[in-house]
Amino acid sequence: MSKLTLGSHPFLLGFEQLERLVERTAKTGNEGYPPFNIEQSGENAYRITLAVAGFSEQDLSITVEDSQLVIRGRQADDDDGRVFLHRGIAARQFQRSFVLAEGVEVAGAKLENGLLHVDLNRAAPETVVQTIKIDRG
Repeated sequence: MSKLTLGSHPFLLGFEQLERLVERTAKTGNEGYPPFNIEQSGENAYRITLAVAGFSEQDLSITVEDSQLVIRGRQADDDDGRVFLHRGIAARQFQRSFVLAEGVEVAGAKLENGLLHVDLNRAAPETVVQTIKIDRG
């Protein structure tokens, strides 16, 4: 029995990229750190908020790689000779990835009160009507 894919269905021409996108989304980590929210802040605007308490702006990086928003955090080890009797606040690194749809762009990012806000905007799609001329054969 063969596997039915989006690219092999006769009515879904050109959807191979969508299939790759679904596979890439399924491969992104499902870990729970750091926790995040995704909200719709306007008709074509979204906001991703990550809880990054303890991270400074220099510890965080935000990149867009091949339609994928990648947020990384890495804290420097600054023990400075301190002796911890209990260390419950982990200074661990993280990477969170979000696949962006075509036309979605990062509008900006802001760090406030331990929350990293990443704002996204999607350009309103234009309606395109195209008439195709039929040539005589």
